[in-house]
Amino acid sequence: MGRNDASSMGCTPNGSESTMTADDPLVTDPGHYRLLWENEHVRVLDYSDEPGDQTHPHHHPDSVMVTLTSFERQLTAGDRTAQVALDAGTAVWLAAQEHSGRNTGTTPTHTILIELKEATDTGVPTSVLGPSH
Repeated sequence: MGRNDASSMGCTPNGSESTMTADDPLVTDPGHYRLLWENEHVRVLDYSDEPGDQTHPHHHPDSVMVTLTSFERQLTAGDRTAQVALDAGTAVWLAAQEHSGRNTGTTPTHTILIELKEATDTGVPTSVLGPSH
């Protein structure tokens, strides 16, 4: 059996260099976001905060968010705001967006974000079946 770590699976392990922009959440809020895993198709981030914590404006591409805790927060984009309340164990689609957020509840927020990257469909059917690492 081969090794089962990030380097042997063709992905970027936590803490390695990644192409980031100034509005990347890993740049704007490194105390809240942590890179868990990345390859050419997706980037997986761990997000956590405490009641009252606020993030700086940042951008997310199309993503799936999985909540590990129940939380309440306010999202702000320009002059628009939205109140969000989600239960633990919820998976939701997030269309690409730029926002800042503030934990307005009484519990910590803990989520996993699976950010989707540009499609790289070559039009050639793949021989891979099932999950790949």
